[in-house]
Amino acid sequence: MGGDHDHGDMQNTPESRLWIAFGLTGSFMIAEVIGGIVTNSLALISDAMHMATDAMALAIALIAIKVGRRAADLLRTYGYARFEILAAAFNALLLLGVAFYILYEAYERLSKPTEIASLGMLVVAVIGLAVNFISMRLLTGHKDNSLNVKGAYLEVWADMLGSLGAIAGALVIWFTGWQWVDSLIAVGIGFMVFPRTWVLLKECINILLEGVPPGMDLAEVEEAIATVPGVASLHDLHLWAITQSKASLTAHAVLAEGADGETVRQAIEARLQEKFDLHHTTLQMERESCAPLERIH
Repeated sequence: MGGDHDHGDMQNTPESRLWIAFGLTGSFMIAEVIGGIVTNSLALISDAMHMATDAMALAIALIAIKVGRRAADLLRTYGYARFEILAAAFNALLLLGVAFYILYEAYERLSKPTEIASLGMLVVAVIGLAVNFISMRLLTGHKDNSLNVKGAYLEVWADMLGSLGAIAGALVIWFTGWQWVDSLIAVGIGFMVFPRTWVLLKECINILLEGVPPGMDLAEVEEAIATVPGVASLHDLHLWAITQSKASLTAHAVLAEGADGETVRQAIEARLQEKFDLHHTTLQMERESCAPLERIH
């Protein structure tokens, strides 16, 4: 017995916008790699590497959309929507790896500063900022509906910070000649990336481990069901999410004497939908509990 069985949230994913962002990011990434090598700027190279991960994140997001829209089959009864979460987790790990590499490279350069072509660095960074801003705006309205899009958004966001840092660094080097500022900016970019990337990875891990979705309290959900008229007790309650926007619930409800099972089930579903926006529920109504006494709540 259950409610809405729409498992995926890929229909809300802006595929056309992802393609535009991918085209912009991929094209400029090549230009920025060349610019970083020519100007000898680690900040630009750092930004270019983030651009590369952005392009990969967007490519993986597009692949995840195609795979996630595949219909459920006999082997995968929930469909392929969770491929989105695997892709988002991979993006987070990739971005963390790049950030660690940039920190290491910056440490090496701080001990051996190199000559930076600040004017060229400034021009490339300004163009990069414009490209990142456009890409970020394309994804902003949809990042909270999909962890996959959120992963791509965070990488573009981090890259925009990198462009801002590169612009600031280029100006400082131009006016002061302090070459070490380039490495300092690269370190700053790396440390700004970590917290947001860790939050994304933690959300992905929670979903993959069938954890309670963020913003939901299992005790509150249990109380809401247990206080529905006609429910004597509740056990085997599970709350998890297939993808970020698709929470699911299963539970066994023991009926009070004289209660009608279908009426009680409909009342529980109505309360869950109204109070928690839970639409995918599977409820087993029982006259006698099938659970050991110690598991009954």
